Amino acid sequence: MKIMESALRAIYAGNPAAVCTVIGVEGSAPRSDAAKMLVYSDGRIQGTVGGGAFEQRVIDEAISAIEIGKHRRFSAHLTRDLGMCCGGEMEVFVEVLDTQFRVHLFGAGHVGQAVSNALAPLDFAVTVYDQREDWLQGCDRDAITLVSGDPLKSLPPVGPLDLLLVFTHSHPLDQEILERLIDKDFGYLGMIGSKTKVAKFFLRLKAAGVPETLFSKVSAPIGLDIGAESPEEIAVSIVAELVRVRRGHSGPVRAMSDVEIPARGGDGRGVAPALSRKSL
Repeated sequence: MKIMESALRAIYAGNPAAVCTVIGVEGSAPRSDAAKMLVYSDGRIQGTVGGGAFEQRVIDEAISAIEIGKHRRFSAHLTRDLGMCCGGEMEVFVEVLDTQFRVHLFGAGHVGQAVSNALAPLDFAVTVYDQREDWLQGCDRDAITLVSGDPLKSLPPVGPLDLLLVFTHSHPLDQEILERLIDKDFGYLGMIGSKTKVAKFFLRLKAAGVPETLFSKVSAPIGLDIGAESPEEIAVSIVAELVRVRRGHSGPVRAMSDVEIPARGGDGRGVAPALSRKSL
């Protein structure tokens, strides 16, 4: 249970990690089915799946899985593949934990309120920034943090789990927030506005000495193309894009009816674990 408690703490703290569970054992092996180990992205571990060369390979597989955000299986013959003396075989399922992404929403106008409402039930950690106290209260929901005052004085430290949305009531303020954030190591940076506004902003950023190579880091205009017009519809398109980022989905955006859905076997493959297939 301590492994799962630590995994839960990692999720809520936003610490990338993976739970590695032994799902198959044949012959002599150091651990039995269901043994678990928690692996963090920096290689730290809690628990064990048996030690030695096999455990090191599992740690390496877990770190790689965390980096790309996809579950995987790993199996090996302990003697033939790894030079261990046990003589058996083991298989592990590496489950990448869904860490909590943090959304920083600059602007509590009509779209900001609609986006915060849509995000509320989706397990994002949401903070809304606005100097207009009356508008900010329109985003007051459980689990949403409100920051009143000049957003430029409250810009947060950001990392790969931070998703930044810029749509204040002021174009100059949007421009300055964008300029201050564009070179950071964020997970996503989106700005609302027409293509004309975006083009003008990029010209101004270039004039201010911001390298053009950074412009591709900005998603603008923000959201997926679903023909949205009202604030609530625009919120749907924005939140859909954030879910896409969180899930690491990089394929084309299509209607589900146009997508061939693969069998879902935990890691997207409708097959039995490797060790169990020998008996089929």
